Amino acid sequence: MSESCNSRHFSWLMKSCFPNPHDGNCKSSIRASATRNHHLHHHRQSQSLTTSSTTLSSLPDDLLLECFVRVPSDSLSTLCFVCRRWSRLLHSPSFFNLRRHQNRLHNTVYALTPSASGFIASTLTFEPLDYTIFAWNTRIYVPTDYVFLGNLYEYLPQSRLASIGPRIFVIGRYATLRYDIWTDSIISLSRMLAPRKKFACAVVSGKIYIAGGSLCAAATVDEYDPDSNKWRVVSRAPRLRYGCTGASADGVFYVIGGLKIDGPPTGAADAQMYMSSMDLYDAGARVWLRSRAVPGGGCVIAACAAVGFIYVLTSHAVEMSFWRFDARRRHGGFGEWSRMKTPQLAQPVRLDGSIKFSLVGVGNKVMLALMKNGRVLRASDERFVWIYDTVAGDWSCGPDLPEYIPRATCVNLEC
Repeated sequence: MSESCNSRHFSWLMKSCFPNPHDGNCKSSIRASATRNHHLHHHRQSQSLTTSSTTLSSLPDDLLLECFVRVPSDSLSTLCFVCRRWSRLLHSPSFFNLRRHQNRLHNTVYALTPSASGFIASTLTFEPLDYTIFAWNTRIYVPTDYVFLGNLYEYLPQSRLASIGPRIFVIGRYATLRYDIWTDSIISLSRMLAPRKKFACAVVSGKIYIAGGSLCAAATVDEYDPDSNKWRVVSRAPRLRYGCTGASADGVFYVIGGLKIDGPPTGAADAQMYMSSMDLYDAGARVWLRSRAVPGGGCVIAACAAVGFIYVLTSHAVEMSFWRFDARRRHGGFGEWSRMKTPQLAQPVRLDGSIKFSLVGVGNKVMLALMKNGRVLRASDERFVWIYDTVAGDWSCGPDLPEYIPRATCVNLEC
């Protein structure tokens, strides 16, 4: 792939800016300008030696981004192969911020599950939302033949997923992968500074933050920069956690729930308080904000961010509760908890390891996926995908994942 492109091959992008000479409304103006063009012909010839013509490739980055943002979403993947400059701009935060400002981003949930020699990626598109065709697409296969991962069936369930634009980052104990949906390629990246398992992970301002996960690594918060492909330690963690979950909103990395791993708890009340606690790390200022906890305690089993709020699902033995935390720091309600409606599951859910919970923010909606392992049979009246409308404040049943994807790991792509 070349560094820059020859824009004459993309003149179709510019044709709509000129009048059609065969249009009857344009004929008179064309005849009127013919004489003027004849007198200007010699003047233009003299200037052509010193003045280069304006081409698409000669536009500065900001104007080129303005052109790209108007390209239909299904054509963006093609533009990535033109040259390295175009690929860099199309993957830049500036491009996605501009598309977000113009309300052109679309949400698609990816559910990754391992296969014999790669990943199977099932997709669920939320925009435009047409309930007549609202179903999972499972025709995407991601080969990983040239990336050594060992046992994929053990690697993927223990990893965390993070998305930045059209790229999904699969972060595991001993390897980090990046899957680009536009180029349909997967590559190996720098792995974490120390092995972690069941850690918190979230994206803040185009960078990935992780915390918790093991005794040797949980004492730090690490940051991954996709541009430099490097990890670095950015802070010490106030609490050492295992089995925690992460989310981000308004520049803050939230480390939620989990078990205490820096020593045995003093009692059952201390353990319960730990599992419902939440630490707030301001990634821009590099400081920790005042700690928060879920009201009523309970064990946090899933969390995500959506439209400026943190949504948390907690469990009290066989009873679940659903909470919303106001994460809008420049809003008067910052830090307030509100109890929301809980999805009406057909049967009580026990935290015995047989069910994996996944909570994903998708635009102004929250998707809850309950995935059973292969040893547990599904009941005919059970629904395993629920969608919460943050505007209406109500749950509805979503399309279930196929049975051959029992314990997928889910992430939302906004691109």
